[in-house]
Amino acid sequence: MTTEPSKAPPLYPKTHLLAASGIAALLSLALLVFPSSDVEAKKTTLSLELESPAEQLTQEQDAAETVQATNEPAASPFAQIENSPQDTTEAAAQVEAPVAEEKKGPDHREVIVAKGDTLSTLFEKVGLPSTSVHEIVASDKQAKQFTQLQRGQKLEFELDPEGQLTNLHTKLSDLESITLTKNDKGYVFNRVITKPTVRSAYVHGVINSSLSQSAARAGLSHSLTMDMASVFGYDIDFAQDIRQGDEFDIIYEQKVVNGKSVGNGPILSARFTNRGKTYTAVRYTNKQGNSSYYTADGNSMRKAFIRTPVDFARISSKFSAGRKHPILNKIRAHKGVDYAAPRGTPIKSAGDGKVLLAGRRGGYGNTVIIQHGNTYRTLYGHMQGFAKGVKTGGTVKQGQVIGYIGTTGLSTGPHLHYEFQVNGVHVDPLGQKLPMADPIAKGERARFLAQSQPLMARMDQEKATMLASSKR
Repeated sequence: MTTEPSKAPPLYPKTHLLAASGIAALLSLALLVFPSSDVEAKKTTLSLELESPAEQLTQEQDAAETVQATNEPAASPFAQIENSPQDTTEAAAQVEAPVAEEKKGPDHREVIVAKGDTLSTLFEKVGLPSTSVHEIVASDKQAKQFTQLQRGQKLEFELDPEGQLTNLHTKLSDLESITLTKNDKGYVFNRVITKPTVRSAYVHGVINSSLSQSAARAGLSHSLTMDMASVFGYDIDFAQDIRQGDEFDIIYEQKVVNGKSVGNGPILSARFTNRGKTYTAVRYTNKQGNSSYYTADGNSMRKAFIRTPVDFARISSKFSAGRKHPILNKIRAHKGVDYAAPRGTPIKSAGDGKVLLAGRRGGYGNTVIIQHGNTYRTLYGHMQGFAKGVKTGGTVKQGQVIGYIGTTGLSTGPHLHYEFQVNGVHVDPLGQKLPMADPIAKGERARFLAQSQPLMARMDQEKATMLASSKR
């Protein structure tokens, strides 16, 4: 007689099974509401919304160059922006993929310069006697450059089977490297300078804080920001005229090596909208080889004087017929404008002229007075010191640094006191209408417009494409 086995008791209580079913249901719901692909797409979209058009342009131009290299028709320069976020990310990855490095042999050594390192200590780190440094440095006059080390610099050593140095190499910059190679007579020095590819890049920015912060966020370097302020400095006072909502567009030269930006050239064209008024600038080199900036229709950007002699300073006191002097404590005319800025901030000459004084002058402290032709004269007071080469009787050029912000004389803090005279009469430099310089010569106008019009059109097209892409 066979006995049926009794039913085994359940492995888990019903309450456990119910709980597990509930958790599974919640997980399924979570996957439906938050699929992993959607989360990733959001990250990609966020990265595309970052305001870095210069990087976008670099990727687009690299992609265009790759297409042309295969002898296929070049795509639109904006085609990459029109792709989906995923396509754009993949294309960028293909463009920026680093070239595989050549495998180094067992006799290859690399060291990174740390604080306190010398060429002797680096030799010891790779197993070379420090006494051999003198022989190598003395092998060539230029070999001494290997002793001028910077923290973070990489030195590469090649040794022979006996452990003797056969090759020493280092990069001084993205464009320059030096090498010492051993031969039968000793060591031979060699310098390699890479010529970068020069192309144009576009950047757009909107002012929502300071100009420098907004420009940096847009992808503009500090030097290019200063160049932009210099270009428009005849029409815009960057110390007091900038407002939230002002915007700018710039096309500039970019130097590239192996797809990497290694430096910038000059601004080729720019547009700045300040308080609703738009200013344009185009760089033009005439047939004599002289470069200058002009408006899009050929008028000179250069006036006889720049608006403000100190970049990005704060106006602490304006021109006034009756102001209480902060030190003398009496009412007296303030015949100039005070620009407050950190001690040591450079001060620029407002125009070309002859230096009538570079020295002490009573309550003005260290002062520079410049005569500009027969009509105009400017004064710069309370300087910390004078720039090299600026002296009484000398000449200066417009925009040349003539001294530095200080607090000499009757001054309560570091600032520049700036005066402007017309035929011996003090006038308000902020309100004075500035004389214009000559426009494009008639004989070069057609050549200028052939350069100016495409640059203006490109800025319009780049901006429209960028704004359309950001709204998707």
